[in-house]
Amino acid sequence: MSIEVNNESGVQVDEASLVALSRYIFEQLYIHPQAELSILLVDEPAMEKLHIELMDEPGATDVLSVPMDELTPGTPDRPTPQGMLGDIAICPQVAKVQAKNAGHALEDEMLLLTTHGILHLLGYDHAEPEEKEEMFGLQRELLTGFTGKEAPAETTQ
Repeated sequence: MSIEVNNESGVQVDEASLVALSRYIFEQLYIHPQAELSILLVDEPAMEKLHIELMDEPGATDVLSVPMDELTPGTPDRPTPQGMLGDIAICPQVAKVQAKNAGHALEDEMLLLTTHGILHLLGYDHAEPEEKEEMFGLQRELLTGFTGKEAPAETTQ
């Protein structure tokens, strides 16, 4: 399993916990052990640039996902094929504000955004109420399972 974290944000982040969480999610959703994931931590100007390029929307956002091989969750009998899951860009500066507003720690917010980003890479979305219920329910389940405590409230934009 190749999970790479590149921190260009200027904010100290527990990168090992992001990798451990990603591995946990891969195992729980039967993602091929050789699947590849890249997590890029960027500052607000870099995130705003990505947000404009990818979504044609101004301003920095919390997390962006760029799927590569359009992988979806597997099953115990049929894990996801090997491939490039994709890239996640997270802005710790935006995450800090969201964590403060939600009343939880930055680390909890970073885990939430990492989980959210991975689920987007796997084809989950939250545009429709049913999709949101499914995605956010799975997000809470994964975070609770990984941390052993109740998942933080969703703060994603």
